[in-house]
This record gives sequence, C-alpha cells and structure tokens, in this order.
Amino acid sequence: MIIGIREEDKSIFERRVAITPDTVEDLVKQGFKVIVEPSSHRVFKDEEFEKAGAELKKDLSEAKVIFGVKEIPKEKLLPEKTYVFFSHTIKGQSYNMPMLKRILELKDTLIDYEKITDDKGRRLIFFGRFAGFAGAIDALNLLGQKLKKDGVSNIFEEVKRAYEYHSLKEAKSEISRLKDKIEKGELPDQINPLIIGFAGYGNVSRGAQEIFDLLNPVEITPDELLKGNFPENRAIKVVFKEEHMVEPISSNTKFELFDYYRNPEKYRGVFSKYLPYLNILVNAIYWEEKYPRLVTKEDVKKLWSENKKNLKIIADISCDIEGAIEFTFECGEPDKPALVYEPLKDKYFIGISGDGPTVLMVDILPSELPRESSEYFSHVLKDFIPDIVKADYSVSFQELELPAPIKRAVIAHKGELTPDYKYIEKYLKNS
Repeated sequence: MIIGIREEDKSIFERRVAITPDTVEDLVKQGFKVIVEPSSHRVFKDEEFEKAGAELKKDLSEAKVIFGVKEIPKEKLLPEKTYVFFSHTIKGQSYNMPMLKRILELKDTLIDYEKITDDKGRRLIFFGRFAGFAGAIDALNLLGQKLKKDGVSNIFEEVKRAYEYHSLKEAKSEISRLKDKIEKGELPDQINPLIIGFAGYGNVSRGAQEIFDLLNPVEITPDELLKGNFPENRAIKVVFKEEHMVEPISSNTKFELFDYYRNPEKYRGVFSKYLPYLNILVNAIYWEEKYPRLVTKEDVKKLWSENKKNLKIIADISCDIEGAIEFTFECGEPDKPALVYEPLKDKYFIGISGDGPTVLMVDILPSELPRESSEYFSHVLKDFIPDIVKADYSVSFQELELPAPIKRAVIAHKGELTPDYKYIEKYLKNS
C-alpha cells in the first residue's frame, strides 16, 4: 500500500508529474501511504504534496510501486520494484535498451502507460492532446520567427513558445486575437492564405487542431487542396487520413485500412503530392519502420530543386528519429526546439536558419504545459492506481491478478519479458 512518486530528471524542462497533489489526497484517504521525491523544478511544489498528506523523501525504496512520467536512468532503478512510466521500449528504441536490460536484471516489473488499452487497442491514459496543444503553439512561434529571420514582418511574431505562457488559457487567448488580423489582410504575401495540414486525426491531431481552429480556418478536403483556388486573408485547414498518405503498390488493389495495417509492405507513400501547397505540416501519426515514411529527404529535395519553398514548418509532434519525417535527426529541448534541413546539401542545422523546412523536434511537448497536462493525466490515472498497487507481484505473470487493460501493459515481470513483448528480445541482443 506504499506508493512512490519520482522526480522527473530527463530534462530540466520536464516539470510534469504522474500523480498530482489532489490525487495524492484521495489516495491517502483510501489508506495508501505516498512518498514523493522532492523536486525544485516540478510544477507542483513540495509543500503542495505535504499538505495533501504525502511524505517527502529522496529514498523511494520503501515504496512497492513507483510512478513516473518519462524514462528512468538505469542507475536509479531499484531491485524488485514495480515501475509505471512511459518506457519508450515497445519499438525496440535502442537508446532505452540499456534501461530495459537493467529492469530485467533487477527482476522489476514494468508497466507502460502507452499500452494501457481497452479490448480494441485504444489507449486509455495519455498526454496526447497536450502534445498537440504545445506543438501547435510552438509551430506558430517558429513560423513567426522564421519569417522574421527572412526579413518578413508578420503577426506570428507575437506568439510565444508554449512553455513561456502562464497557462493554456493565456496562450489560446493570445492566438485567438490573430484571427481578426488575418481576416483584415495582415498575412504576409508568402503565406496568404496560411495553409495548415494535419497528418492524422487522433488525440494529438485534435489537440493541435483545437489551437489552429482559433484562427477560424476554412476546412477543405485533400482533393480540394490539389485543385488550388483558395480564399485569401484566411487560414486553410486540411486533415489527412491514411488513404491520403499511402496507396497500394499494385494497381489492381484498392486501399483498405485494415489491410494497410496488417500488410504495410504492400503500400507506398504518396503524401509528397500535397507538400507544395502546405505552409505548415503537423505530423501526428503513429509510425514504425514497417510503414512508409510520410515525408522523405527526396520529397523536399524535389520541392527545393523546383524552387517550391512554401513548406515553412513541419511540426513533428510524433518526433520519431528518422521516422515518418525522415530528416527529424534528433530531439530537442523546449528552448532549442527546431532544426532546419537543407535538402539540396543534405545537411541540417539546429535553429531556424537555413534554406529548407524548419522541423519542430521536441519529444516532451506536454511538459511545456506542465500543470494542465499533469492534472488531466492524474485525473485519468487515479482510477487505475489502487489495482496497480494492491496486486501481488510475487506470483508468476499468469497468476498476476490485474484488470485486463493494465495487464496488457506489463512489459516485463520478475526479470522476464511478458509473452506479448518477447519480440523485444531481438532489440536487446543487438543493443
């Protein structure tokens, strides 16, 4: 019945927490003991946790289950504990294999929020909407700074980075004021109209759309995008689904969504035909190596070779290294959020300077809205906490009694990968 809450240490900008003081107070009333690792940078102060009934303590070894948000440095893992956090291991991410190896060596149990799903595979606990909110705000900020760098005065210079706002409400209020300026003709010629494309339609995309919808965009279909003839002095919004991103390699086959996810090798990417029309592209799709890329180096090389340089910003919210966006070469911090890829030289530079599209490449975007995102996450998580903490982890995985959504998320148990995640062994061996 003892719960540990760790201090996040992946980045100084990582100010979120999985369990907020309000939820701690509820847990204490239920009879749980909560130990919180002190933190000088967490958005909720240590005193708030103490007031909620938690004990502040650097040593979490007393806790049976330890909750975090992001990956834990391998040297900070304790033996025979149950850890709950976003492990970023299910794709065999090489940078996290040493951590996973250590978890197995210590005979820990690992529960990954990303895999807490219902019986249809839909995620039940996520920060996705807040990644979308922050990504859209940062994309507008980058657009303003990029145009300014090119000598173009523009209304988006007013938009700050998401983490510089006191709240999401303040950010929305400031961005909504740009709508009237757009409709009064204050867009520069280079982005008039302002055309924004969204790859994907899930929680991340919906969060990003909510921000851009403050600009009162005209929504069109991908087919209408290809026809051109857009109204000026407006923002234009386009949402792309899978059938717009890929097509069957065989001309005798029609696109079928379930077939694509079952047999992605039978499909090829076709998204490049939309790129000449977009000023901002928001990438909010789930991607693995088996799927075609959304945007390749060759796609933008062709654009720049033909002097078609409308694509100013790619907000790669998914932020898979060399993934759906082939030239997302690294992940940045909120204060260094972007790179520019120069396709004609096949080089990239951190910042916004260069002859190529600017890529937003922050992989902890919800941390830029730490209070609101933590409150939302904790509110959803709290119903799962009692079952997670009360379970007997000394038994075998087969005997482990957890609700199905949680049990589906058990990556490792007592030093072994669980049956659904045995495939990760090949990545561990290669790391």
